[in-house]
Amino acid sequence: MEAEQVLEKIRSDAQRQADEILSAAREQASDERARLQKDLDAHKQQTDTLAKQAAAEEKAHLLAAARMEVARKLLAEKRALLDGVFAEALKRLQGLPDEAYRNLASKLMLEAVETGEEEVILDRHERRIGQDLIAELNRRLSEDDRRGAVRLSDQRLDLGGGFVLRRGKIMTNVSFAVLMEQARKELEIELAGMLFG
Repeated sequence: MEAEQVLEKIRSDAQRQADEILSAAREQASDERARLQKDLDAHKQQTDTLAKQAAAEEKAHLLAAARMEVARKLLAEKRALLDGVFAEALKRLQGLPDEAYRNLASKLMLEAVETGEEEVILDRHERRIGQDLIAELNRRLSEDDRRGAVRLSDQRLDLGGGFVLRRGKIMTNVSFAVLMEQARKELEIELAGMLFG
C-alpha cells in the first residue's frame, strides 16, 4: 500500500471514529438534556406544589389572625356596651324617686337580714333611708319570726347607693356596685352560654 492510501485509510478511520464519538456525544447530550428536562419539570412541579401549600398556609394564617382580631374588637365593643348599660343602670338606681328607692332598699334589707340583729351601714350621702324605714323593717321581721332589732349605724361608707349589713365581724355588702357586679357576672355567664353553648 502506498503511503497515500495508508494516510487516506487513517483519515477515513479517524473520521469514522470522530463521527461515532460525535454521534455518541450527541446521543448522550440528548439523553442528558431529556433527563435534565425531566428533573427540571419534576422540580418545577414540586416547587409549584410547595408554593401553593405555602400560599394556602399563609392565607389560612392571615385569615385566622384576621378572625382573631375581629373577635377581639367585637369582644371589646360588647364589653364597652355592657359597661355603658351597667353604668346607666347604676345611675338609674341611684336616681330612683325617694319612695321607689326606699321600697327597693326595704326589699333588699328583708332579703339580706339573717338574724334580725344586724346593723345597717349607709352611704355617706344617703338621706332617703331613715329610722322610719328601719322601724318598718323591724315590724316586718317580727312578723316573719325573725327578731326585729335591726338598727342604723353611725358609721357611713362610700357605697354609691345601697347599704352594708353588719353582725359582729360578718358584713353583707348590698351596695349597688356589688349588686351590679353580680348581675354583670350572671349576664356574662348567660351570654357566654348563648354564644358558645
